[in-house]
Amino acid sequence: MASILEFKNVYKSYVKDKKALDNVTFNIQPGKIIGLLGPNGSGKTTIIKLISGLIQQDSGEIIIDGFQRGIYTKSILSYLPERTYIEDFIKVQDLINFFKDFYEDFDSEKAEHMLKDLGIDKSSRLKTLSKGTKEKVQLIVVMSRKAKLYLLDEPIGGVDPAARDYIIKTIINNYAQDSTVIISTHLIQDVEKVFDEVMFISNGNLMLHKTVDEIKEQYGKSVDAVFREVFKC
Repeated sequence: MASILEFKNVYKSYVKDKKALDNVTFNIQPGKIIGLLGPNGSGKTTIIKLISGLIQQDSGEIIIDGFQRGIYTKSILSYLPERTYIEDFIKVQDLINFFKDFYEDFDSEKAEHMLKDLGIDKSSRLKTLSKGTKEKVQLIVVMSRKAKLYLLDEPIGGVDPAARDYIIKTIINNYAQDSTVIISTHLIQDVEKVFDEVMFISNGNLMLHKTVDEIKEQYGKSVDAVFREVFKC
């Protein structure tokens, strides 16, 4: 099976002699939910921004669905950034319409179903919604695309435990089985049950890339327990 994503000796620094990623190499197959795990500042967001094409590597190669990054690869990516990027003045319905007009693969019926499920009024402006509800709205529009690769940067970082459960359920129930989801997080215990594979990142280095089953078999512990052991947290 062809890979959906390949990093080949990818190096990135933001300032001279300070490595954000240090010759990182990995390969991801389609149809997986991947946990991209590491402390703050470890390189997780750098990896996601590189995949999305928001920044460029200094050296190395990034292949997405067999192609170099470009118009095609951006068309198959659905990206949820760590920080909310949608203007507060916009109405929820206008946001749905924007995504429908901008992305050919956007399923507005799916988005409206999830909004109704949450009791979110489509006529509401984002500035009138709570932080947790804004996070849900943003996740809904991202997951309503029929993408091949979803990039979710800290999707549960700023919301309460009840909202986390809904977000995790939304992720599981709304991606195609042949699509791939990469979830960057440091809140592993809340979300590790959905992972097929995990990658540990530290100081720009890939320390571990294994399936969850391999970790449990090798260490006899949960992913969260192994993570705490590795990072002493």
